[in-house]
Amino acid sequence: MRTRSFTITPVGEFSLAESALFGFGQRMRPAGVGAREPQFDGVMRLAFCLDGYHDQVGVELRQDERVVHAVVHGPGELDAIQRQVARVLSLDHDARGFVEVGQRDPVIGRLQRAAVGLRPPLFYSPYEAAVWSVLSARRPGWQMARVRAELSKAHGALFELAGERLAALPTPSQLLTVEGFPGIDAGRLARMHGAARAALAGQLDVAALQALGPKKAMADVQRLKGIGPFYAGLIVVRAIGFVDVLPRNEPRALELVRELYHLPTMPSQVHFEAIAEVWRPWRTWATVLLRAAGPRVLERSESTECRHHPLRANDPTSAP
Repeated sequence: MRTRSFTITPVGEFSLAESALFGFGQRMRPAGVGAREPQFDGVMRLAFCLDGYHDQVGVELRQDERVVHAVVHGPGELDAIQRQVARVLSLDHDARGFVEVGQRDPVIGRLQRAAVGLRPPLFYSPYEAAVWSVLSARRPGWQMARVRAELSKAHGALFELAGERLAALPTPSQLLTVEGFPGIDAGRLARMHGAARAALAGQLDVAALQALGPKKAMADVQRLKGIGPFYAGLIVVRAIGFVDVLPRNEPRALELVRELYHLPTMPSQVHFEAIAEVWRPWRTWATVLLRAAGPRVLERSESTECRHHPLRANDPTSAP
């Protein structure tokens, strides 16, 4: 299969390594015996359904000092592939404005320094986000990541990307031919078929959902069976790329805010919104950064406090 290439020059900070190691949804790795922490070998490998949902493509990404270099395997218009890759990596935005959020809010600034160049990685498309939402609902993510990988190998397209094989999710038409699959019960498969039909009907078109805006788009995707408010937010915010949406009722985000801002109690949604007001117009990015870099910052703080604790400092058995 012939290959083609393109380059993207990020405007503002960007780290391909941070994107490659960001584990969520399509990037979630199946757990298994002897599973190790993911490592970055300098190549980010993508395999996905192209916008329009009729073809699949594999892409290898590498980054030098500033430029992201892409090698494309598979069919499709190169400009369209480049636009989709840019959206998936949030490279379709000028990130210099996000730096200003860290200047206004010292907590966000600290998180930015802990994860330099992190931009929110997105699902490849609303279709793939909808399929993952239905597939993973009320099931362990790592377990369903394995099922999705097997489903993709069996019914999607397989690509050889920098020495590794990676399968793209079946297109909607391919998925509709699947009558049964190990690990997917009949009801769940029926809802996945519903997402596939919605994609073919244009209901999960990126441009159409962008035109609706976040609130109307979330209401629209809830017409899909099995998609409630939580997963509607996942599809709309983490697949389309709205940069200024604040999550509601997300306990982990609230807990991190409590710890990072040294609050005496868990903040209410109203308090959270007040804190996040200074994050505008980048509240989505700030929340993703909070979730990704917050645990790192807190872990380092605990480690520092432990090393400087008077009892630990005088303990000859403590590590330096």
